[in-house]
Amino acid sequence: PGQDLRIDRPNPTLKTVDLTIGTAVVHAEVALTEAERNRGLMYRSSLRDGEGMLFVFDRDQQVSFWMKNTKIPLSLAYILSDGTIVQILDLVPFSEEPRPSSRSIRYALEVPQGWFTRVGIQVGDKVQIPSLQ
Repeated sequence: PGQDLRIDRPNPTLKTVDLTIGTAVVHAEVALTEAERNRGLMYRSSLRDGEGMLFVFDRDQQVSFWMKNTKIPLSLAYILSDGTIVQILDLVPFSEEPRPSSRSIRYALEVPQGWFTRVGIQVGDKVQIPSLQ
């Protein structure tokens, strides 16, 4: 069974890591390849508090996210290579409006909408990101 590359279905369950942000922990699936990043959380029906998806880019770059085919309300953190959160955005389900990063980032983390606020995470906080090799 090879990778399912049809774009009209969710990502298969990806490798997960636990990310620590202050006292909070996110059990995050890791989207490492371009195909995995492009699909992200599309077509998923649920995401629980404490779960998320970490998007890992090959190099620091400005990126943009949208919510095409994504029905779960999400919050998105743009994160520098050293783990510092530089932006937190709320994303509207199914919106195709691009939501660009204000600067070059290395990671993006999507969680259920409002989770960052509920656990007291804000811009400037650091995400402990384990080695993803």
